[in-house]
Formats: sequence, C-alpha cells, structure tokens
Amino acid sequence: MQTTDLGSKDTGKIWHRKPNPSANDGIIVNIVHGGAARHPTTMRFLQVAFDGSGDSFLAGDHLGHVYLFNLNRNTFDLVQRTAQACTALAFNLHRKSEFLVALADYSVKCFDADSKELVSWMRGHDSAVTSISVHGSGRYAVTTSSETAQLWDLDTFQRKRKLNVRQSVGIQKVFFLPLSNTILSCFKDDSIFAWESDTLTCKYQLPNPEDASKLRYKAFAVTRDGRILAAGGKSNNLHLWCLESKQLFRVIQMPAKVRSVRQMEFLPDNFDGGSSQVLGVLCQDGIMRFINIQTCKLAFDIGSIDEGIVTAAVSPNGRYIAGIMENGSVNLYSVQALTSEVNKPPPPLVKMADFSKDKDSTVNKTGVSEKVRVSSGRTGRPLKSKDEIVKTRILKPQGNTTCENKENELPGGLNKPRLQAILKGFGEYPTKYRMFIWRSLLQLPENHAAFSSLTDKGIHSQYLRLHQDYPIKSRKLLRVLQRTLSALAHWSVIFGETKYLPLLAFPFVKLFQNNQLICFEVVATVISNWCQHWFEYFPNPPINILSMIENVLVHHDKELLQHFVNYGVTSQIYAWPLLETLFSEVLTREEWLKFFDNVFSNHPSFLLMAVVAYNVSARAPLLNCNQKEDFEYFFHHRNNLDINAVIREAYHLMDATPADIHPRRSLSDIVPLTKGQYPIFNKYPKFIVDYQSQERERIRQEEMEYLRERQLAHEVEVEAIKRKVEDEAWYQQQELLRGAEEQRRKLLTEEEQKLLHQRQRLAAVKRELRMKELQLLDAARRRFLKYQQDQRKMELKRLDDEIERKMCTRERESAAVVQDIEVRHMELEAQRRFFEQKLAKEHEVATQEVKGELDANRRKADLEEQMFWRLMETEADLKDHRLLEESMAKADRLCLETDWKIEALNKHKLDDAARGRRYEEVAKLAEGVKEKEKELLDVIQDMETRKWADVANKRAELESEQLATSVLDAQRKCLLQSGMVQEVRPEDVLLDDGSEYFESVSDLKVDSSDRNQGQRVPKPANVCLNDVSSTSSSAHFSLDRGRTDLECQERVLMSEVRDLRQKLASQARKKYHTPHFFDTNWT
Repeated sequence: MQTTDLGSKDTGKIWHRKPNPSANDGIIVNIVHGGAARHPTTMRFLQVAFDGSGDSFLAGDHLGHVYLFNLNRNTFDLVQRTAQACTALAFNLHRKSEFLVALADYSVKCFDADSKELVSWMRGHDSAVTSISVHGSGRYAVTTSSETAQLWDLDTFQRKRKLNVRQSVGIQKVFFLPLSNTILSCFKDDSIFAWESDTLTCKYQLPNPEDASKLRYKAFAVTRDGRILAAGGKSNNLHLWCLESKQLFRVIQMPAKVRSVRQMEFLPDNFDGGSSQVLGVLCQDGIMRFINIQTCKLAFDIGSIDEGIVTAAVSPNGRYIAGIMENGSVNLYSVQALTSEVNKPPPPLVKMADFSKDKDSTVNKTGVSEKVRVSSGRTGRPLKSKDEIVKTRILKPQGNTTCENKENELPGGLNKPRLQAILKGFGEYPTKYRMFIWRSLLQLPENHAAFSSLTDKGIHSQYLRLHQDYPIKSRKLLRVLQRTLSALAHWSVIFGETKYLPLLAFPFVKLFQNNQLICFEVVATVISNWCQHWFEYFPNPPINILSMIENVLVHHDKELLQHFVNYGVTSQIYAWPLLETLFSEVLTREEWLKFFDNVFSNHPSFLLMAVVAYNVSARAPLLNCNQKEDFEYFFHHRNNLDINAVIREAYHLMDATPADIHPRRSLSDIVPLTKGQYPIFNKYPKFIVDYQSQERERIRQEEMEYLRERQLAHEVEVEAIKRKVEDEAWYQQQELLRGAEEQRRKLLTEEEQKLLHQRQRLAAVKRELRMKELQLLDAARRRFLKYQQDQRKMELKRLDDEIERKMCTRERESAAVVQDIEVRHMELEAQRRFFEQKLAKEHEVATQEVKGELDANRRKADLEEQMFWRLMETEADLKDHRLLEESMAKADRLCLETDWKIEALNKHKLDDAARGRRYEEVAKLAEGVKEKEKELLDVIQDMETRKWADVANKRAELESEQLATSVLDAQRKCLLQSGMVQEVRPEDVLLDDGSEYFESVSDLKVDSSDRNQGQRVPKPANVCLNDVSSTSSSAHFSLDRGRTDLECQERVLMSEVRDLRQKLASQARKKYHTPHFFDTNWT
C-alpha cells in the first residue's frame, strides 16, 4: 500500500509508482494531509465527492482546504482555501470545472477548479448543510439541512423554492432521482414524498412500513435507473422500495453485530443497464459491506474495526471507492481488485425451484414483501437443516464431445450455437447481457499490461488535431476516441495513416467509453477479423473486398447492378461508405446494436453479405435515383429500412450464394486476440505507409517552418501596428494641441472683440469727455513713444555690449591662436637647432673617419712602397736568405719523414719558379706605371694651376657678396631670433674654415627671407606662421592656412639642412685632399 502525504504542497503526484492493489484490501493509495509549519497537527479530511466521469474526485478537510485528485493524470491540486470546515461537496455540475461546497457558516459556495476563483455565494440556511444533490442535467441543485431544503438554479445561482417543515418532524435528506425530474424528500418520521421538480407538486408518497419494521431512516441510496430505493437507519434491516410500484418489495437483514447504518451507496456496473445489483452499506463499526441485493451474498467489504470508515463515495463508473477513515486520511480502493463478481458471467436463466419452506422468510398479507437474511461471512453454501432435502441436477457433458463443440464453447460457460439460437429466436441479445455476450463471442484477452504500454506512449501525432476533423461535443468521448486511435496507431503503423479509422471505431468508443481496454480490444478484434484484406490496396479502398460484394450483387440482383452501372455508381459509392462506418451512419443505436449482435455471432463474411442485403432491401428507392449525388446521399444518411428485413436478407444471401463467389472462401474464421501480448498486424503495403510517413514528416517540417515564418511576420505586423498606433497617437496629440491652440486664439479674438465693444460703448456714453480722453491718449502716446525710444536705446546698448563681447572673445581667440603659433615656431626653431647639432656631430664623426681612413691609406701606401722598393733593390740577398732558411728548415726537418721532405722541396722549387716569373711581370708593369704616372702628374699640375685661379676668382666674388649681404644680416637675425644657425656656431663645427659656413647660412637665410617677403607682397591675406608682426596686425585668419605655411617652412628648413650638408662635405674634401698613390698594382 502506497501512502502519499500532501504536506504543504499545492500540487504533486498521487502515487510515485504504478499501483498494484491486492485482492485483500484493494487499496490503491492512502492519502494523508500532514501538518505544515503553521498547522503542526495532521489535518483531517471530512468530505469526498467524485465528478461525473469518475476519474477525478474532491476532498475537503476541517481547515477548509479543497483538493482535486485526477486519477487519470496521477496529479493532485489545491483548488481552494475556504478557511472553514466543509460539510458537503458536489462535483457533477453541467460546467465540468465547477463544484459546490457547503461550509460551516451555513453558506454554499461555487468555485471553478481551473481558475480557482469564486463563482457564486449562496446563502439561506440557518443550520449546517448536510447534503447537496445535483440534477442529472447539472443545472439544478438541492441543499438540505436539518430544518429546510432549498432548490437552486445553477445558471443564475438564485433560489427557486424552499421546503419548510415543522421542527417536530425534521428533514433527513432531499435528493434528485436519476434520469427523472423527481425530487425525493425523506423525513425523520420515515415518511417519503416524491415531488415534481418543475412544479413542485407532490407525485406520490411511499406507504409507511409497519411499526415493527420501522427503522428511523437515516441513509438512502438509489440505483442509476431510479427504480429501486434502499433505506436504512438505526437497525440491522435494510428496506428496498420499488419506486415504480411504490411498494416495499424486500427487507434485508444484516448480521446481528450491525446495529445501525450510516451510509449506503449502490455500486455501478457498465453491463447492468443502470439497475445496480451491489449495494454498499456503511455500518456503525466502520466497515462498509457490499452485498448483492438479488442473491443477498456478501461480495466484499472495506475498512476494519481498527481503521473504520467515516464516509465514502463511489465513482459513477464503478471503478473506484474513496473512503474517509477515522484518522482523517483518505483511502482509494480499486473495485476491480476487490471483487471478482463483476467479471463473472450472469447466473443461468434456468433455476430449479425449491419448494421447501424457509423459516426466515416472511410474507406480508399482499405477498409482495420478502425478508432475506444475510450472513457476515464470504460467499458460500447456505446452511441446510437435516429435514431439508435439496435436489440438485448436475449437467454432465456427453462422452463423445467433438472438436467442433470445443470451438463453440465460449468463456464464461456460454455456447455459440445456443447464443445463435437465442439470436434467431429474439432477433437480438438481451440488453442487460449484451456487452458480456459480445466479450465472450470475441474472446477478449484483457491484456492490461500490453494495453498500458500502448497508452503510455501518449497521443499519436496523427491524432493530436482530431477535434478539428471530428468536432465531438463531449470532451470525454473525444478523449477516449483519441486514446483508442492512438493505441491502435502505436500497435500498427497503418492505423496512423488510415483516414476512415475514426469513423470505424467511433460507435465502439461511444459504447465502451467507460472501459477503454475493452473498447480497444473490440476494435482490434473487428479490424483483424471483419476487416480482413482491407489494407492490401492501401491507401485505396479494398478493391478485392468490393469485388466480392459486386460479384454477390450481380448474382442476386443483376438489374440493380446494371442500374448502378448506367449512372456511374461504383462499389466505392454503394458499398464502401457502409463498410468504413460499419453501418453507423445509416442505422440508429438500437438497430446498430441488433445488427452487430448478428455480425459478431456469424462468420466475418456476414458483414459483406449485409452490405449486399442493404442494397437489395433498398432496391426500390435506389432504382428511382437517377443522379450520382442522390446515391451518395442515400448511403451516407439514415433511410426508412427495416433492420430485421436486412438481417433476414443477409442470412438468405449467406445460404443462397454459390460457393465459388461466396466471400467465405477468401475470409478466414474469427481468430481472437492472443493473451499477454497483442499479435503483430502487418497485412498492408509497408513501402506506401513508410512513404506517407516520410511525406507527412516533410510536410510537418515545412508547416513548422511556415509557422515560424508566420510568427515572424505576425511579430513584424504587430510591431508595425504598434508603430502605426504610436504615430496615430502622436498625430492625434498634435491635432489636440493644434486644436487647443486654435481654441485659445479664438478666445483671445473673442476677448479682443469684447474689449472693442466695451470701448465703443464707453466712447458712446462719454462723448462729453472726448477731448479729455484725446489729451490723455496723446499723453499716453507720447509716453509710449518715449517708452519705445527707451526700449530701442536699451536694445542698441545690448547690441553694443554683444558686439564688444564678441570682439573680446575674438581677440582672446586670436591671442590664443598667436600663442599656439609662437609655440609652434619655437618647436620648429628647437627642431632646427637639433638638426644642426646632429649634422655637426655627424660631420665631426665623418671627418674623423675620413682622417683615420686617409692615415691608414697613407701608412699602407708607404709600407707597400717600402716593401716594393726593398724587394726591387735586394732581391738577390733575399733569395740567398730564403735559401739559407730553406736549408735550415731542411736541417730541422731531417728528423721528419724523408718522403715529406722530398715533396716539400719539389713544391718550393715550383713556387720559386712561379715567383720568379711573377716578379719579372711586376717589374715590367712597374716600368709602364711610372711612365703613366709622369704623364698624369703633368696633367694634374695643369689642372691645379687652373683650379687655384678659379678659387681666387670665387673668393673675390664671395667678398663682394659678403659686402652685399652685410646689410641684410641684421634683418635676418631679427627674423630668426634664436635661429638654428646662430645657436650652432660655424667655428664650433669647423674651426679651420668658419667664414665660409657662416656665409652659406647667411645666404640661405637671406634667400628664405626674400621668399617670405615675396610671398607677403602679392598675397597679404596669407600670413606665415613665422611672421609675428603680421599675425598681430590682423584678428581674422585661417588656422588651416597657417598650418599649410608651417609645412612649407618645414620643407624650406629641410632643404637648407641638405644644402648645409653638401657644403660641409665639399669643405671637408677641400681641406683634406685625396692623396695620390704611386704606380703600384697588386695581383
């Protein structure tokens, strides 16, 4: 047994593992509401109520918490906090999400479980409400207290009527009878009245039982069909009333340990047609016993003396029982686990009469009532006295039982030939046992685990939008259809692609909507047996099946088939609509049930014969049809045909059709579903289904892409609309502002008009004072002129101040610019000095390098000359010296190897010979060089004389230029101020010839000043940045032009530096003449 503690959670799961209730107690889960932080004690549940489907229930505790438990989804939710203990609950209103709760303050409130909001508040009771009964339509409710009962309209939540009684009588309970408009009122004096709910007139009163059998009724229960009323009270007897005959027809005596009855509930069954046979009786010991009112046997019981039940509720589908225990918890019981009577076949129709007298039975004077004793033990044999003789007839099977009889034997002790005999005799099975017979004929395996594995896969993607194609009003029916189709699609892929599967399965879903497992297995059995070979030509209709139907029709009614051919009506029009809907479109519910009684009891070919029989039976109206639309309408709507005649014709065709065209040849017998796991269904063209699945997946992807694009387009559209609205709002605001402005202008105009009229009236009234007014006006005019003059003077003064302020600002800006120019000029001068110092250092380094090179070359030349002349003069002595050295070397090398000496001697000899030849060549070349040097010396002497003459001329010109430039020297010094030439002294760079360097710098400065003057004269607007006098004279100039002049001056300065370098190099060449080398040549 699983236990779930709600604690302080508002939502969660009811059970955390799959429940497996045992047959002993049948408890699915035990729900406890443990204390939270603000409520340390355990909270006790007081009331519980199921909804109309039986898959959800409400539970309310003593602190006003109302929880919704959804058993299908395995979830619970806290739907309301009323802060008061609830005394009654009702959850079967016509708006499925609404529920009624009676509170301790004598009021009744209606809440919405989805939105968790208060819908209405109904007041009128002066004591606690003990019960709430809702009409079958869910639009009316009766609330009962100990003093009064009130009828409410749940559409308007207004009180329609009120039932008042004397205090000495008191009301026990007032409630609606199912499937009727009758209200039953039960009073404390055991009187029971029936009222018409519309007019509230008394329909009848049940007769009072005898004094000995008075029970002081406290508990009541009614079957779902409203025919039987069970009443119990402070006794161990139960009264069963027949409301049709208004008579007490049975008294059930409970065991002696039962002293009183607290509550009674009938246990619904899907196959009993509303006439419930099992009654649950909650006794004073806390045990709820469920007994069969026909056999008076105990089916099962729940609760115990240690863990007694306070109150209980039974789900309308008969699957669950919710009981509130004495400790305040809720136990959820599974009826399927508790009882085995539900799945057992009904008792045999033939029973042996027993004429022995029963001492416990009592018959009243009219012979209508009987009294039966109920034992407290389990189901067993009744006790018999020794005097009783019981005769029992045992039916033994014959010894020669054949295999055919075994095949005819069905589960539950039924026999197929006998069922067929009953069917042929009555035309249909009994309504009460039809579902049980069908389950036996189809031999359903009831594979709970396999079906759960299919449903656990969820809704198939193909049926997510089933409500769009098939808008079913009932949400429950749509949900069951969706789950059944999804389970079929998960069972076999083909059923996810079959378009007509909802039409085929819908009648079975509507019939078995309260038992989805049976529904699924019935549909699966029908598809695998009566829909044989339907999917071989998928996605087209089953051409082979339609051909069989056409062959049978042409054999039995050629005229009708020829009529179909004449008007282009094929088997896809007159046969396929009947097959794909299984006749549900053309038959009523009763006709369809009767028809399928015969279909399930015969060979699968009977369905095809029924199609032909339907056409043959309707040949007269069909022969009168001459348009294709009329034929289509005929086979898609109900027609005035006798279903019994159609069934008889189908049986006739089954017998009269030749064997060669009989569909029995192609269709196999009924093969039930296998137990444990369902069989594999793969009788369809797999490649087509796979292709359709791929195409559908592709279309789905494209649809998702389209939806995304549409969402983006929608967002863009929303943004555009938003902007449009904002623009319109802005324009509207502007329009309002413009209107307000126009309105103010109109007001000003009106005020001016009013003033004008007043002035005119004043002028008309005071004509005698016109002269005085004129004088006053003249004085005012003069005063106004003076005021205007003052204003103009003030304006002129303000303009002068503004001009002065602008001039000061401009002068400050000019001064700032001049300062910037001076700073720039100083930067240029510093840069120029830096360049001159750098050039001087470089020149000094170059001069030292040139001196070093010249000294090295001179020393090298002297050394070479000395060596050469020494070589030329003492060649013989050197040769003797070398011979002596060789001989000494030979003497020293005598200790070495002899071979090496010989080789070295030969090598020296060769070297001597080569050296002698080279010396001879050098001597010859030396003689030629001496001759050439003499000639070169003469030429150089001539050039030297000419050069000295040129130098003298140039010095004379230089002296004249120095005299000419001495006048401009002062101006140049003033222009350059702290120029680079003055800071870098020529005598510091070149001490030998400083006058020439100073003259060259002076020339450059004179040239630059001449250029600057030349630029200033033709273009006075362009002011050089170095010219300080010109910048101070004008306040308007352009910084861009100043920057250009700075760049020009930079380029001039760099050119001066280059010229200075060239002059320094020329002076160095003049000062340090290149030495003339002797006529030598090295090889």
